[in-house]
Amino acid sequence: MDNETTCSIQDRLLSLAEPEYREFQAKLIPNIPPDHLIGIRTPALKKLAKELNGTEAAIAFLDALPHTFFDENQLHAFLLEKCSPYDVCLKKVDRFLPYLDNWATCDQLSPVIFKKNLEKLVPEILRWTSSEHIYTVRFGIGMLMRYYLEDLFDPQFLEIVSRVKSQEYYVRLMVAWYFATALAKQYDTALTYLEEHKLDEWTHNKTINKAVESYRISEERKNHLKTLKIRKRNP
Repeated sequence: MDNETTCSIQDRLLSLAEPEYREFQAKLIPNIPPDHLIGIRTPALKKLAKELNGTEAAIAFLDALPHTFFDENQLHAFLLEKCSPYDVCLKKVDRFLPYLDNWATCDQLSPVIFKKNLEKLVPEILRWTSSEHIYTVRFGIGMLMRYYLEDLFDPQFLEIVSRVKSQEYYVRLMVAWYFATALAKQYDTALTYLEEHKLDEWTHNKTINKAVESYRISEERKNHLKTLKIRKRNP
């Protein structure tokens, strides 16, 4: 990416900055240094991505990694939303994943073309969930949660996610979120993972907490889930 293009896109981004919103973001994404935040709202970034999509500037921008700012990574993710065909998009996503450094960009990265190639996507998801990179694993679990808990559900996916072992907060939280969503959509199958204690204690209890907060799970089921919570024993 040439310096002129870099400056041009960064200038556009800087022109959209909102200092108060930047302060708000800094609290939501504490692992990102404040000086790496510009403070741009998502609708403004998506509007810019739509404007840039398909241009030479966008192509060059997607090739220029790593970026400096969180907001540049956000713009990158929103440009990838529109990327096609599938094989090209997959390569660009694979190139971007190692540079993901926060939960927000990770969770908002969702190329439209993936939804049209869900059978092809499964082996890639298995590869991502086996990664040693925090946000690549989180992204893979997110794809399973987004696309494979309804018509394309397979119990093996629950097993795959249950075997993800990590001490990283943002991975463990995604595992819990996945199982809580599975309880809303595939209750009987997901329930066995709690009844048989197949998850570590923290993830087990966090899953129940999230499920109890869900409007998609009946009160009767929530009451049963509460009985499965692992209580700490007094010494």
